[in-house]
Amino acid sequence: MKKLTVLIAAALAFSAPMGAFAMDHSAMKMDHSGHGAQQGNVAHEEVVDGVKATFIIQPMAEAMKGMKMEMPKDMKETHHIHVEFKDVKSGKALTEGAVKIKVQNPDKSAQTKDLMGMQGHFGADFDLSKSGKYGVMCKFQLKDGKVRNSKFWYSVK
Repeated sequence: MKKLTVLIAAALAFSAPMGAFAMDHSAMKMDHSGHGAQQGNVAHEEVVDGVKATFIIQPMAEAMKGMKMEMPKDMKETHHIHVEFKDVKSGKALTEGAVKIKVQNPDKSAQTKDLMGMQGHFGADFDLSKSGKYGVMCKFQLKDGKVRNSKFWYSVK
C-alpha cells in the first residue's frame, strides 16, 4: 500500500501544471518526522522578497527511510529535493502555492518538475546519479501571487 501511495504521489507530481496551486498532501499517511532540515541536509538557504527559502537535498534511500517506507525497486530518481518557505517577518510557514524546479545536470541536459505540497514543504524526486555540479533553479509563486526565483549549485561526488 505504501508503494502505491508513493507511485500515485509521483504521478500527480508529474501531471500538475505550473499555473495551478500545488496540491496539499498533508492528509497522506507518510511520516516526515525524519525528513528535512532536522537532519542537516540543507543545500541552500536564501531570502527572496520577504520569503526565506530552505532547500534540502537527500539521497532517496535516506528520504524513504526517514518516512519509514521502502525504496521502490524500479525507481530511477536518486535524490529527493524539497523546499520549505517561511515568511521572514512572522516566521510562519508558507505552504500554499506553485513551485517548479529545473535541475541542470553536469552534462548540460536538464530535468524540470513541479513540486507537490507535502506536510509543510514542497518536494519532488530527481536523478542526480552522475558525479559533478548540478545547477538548481527554482521558480515559485506562493499565495501572495508574487513570482520569485532562486538558484544555486549543488555538487555530487
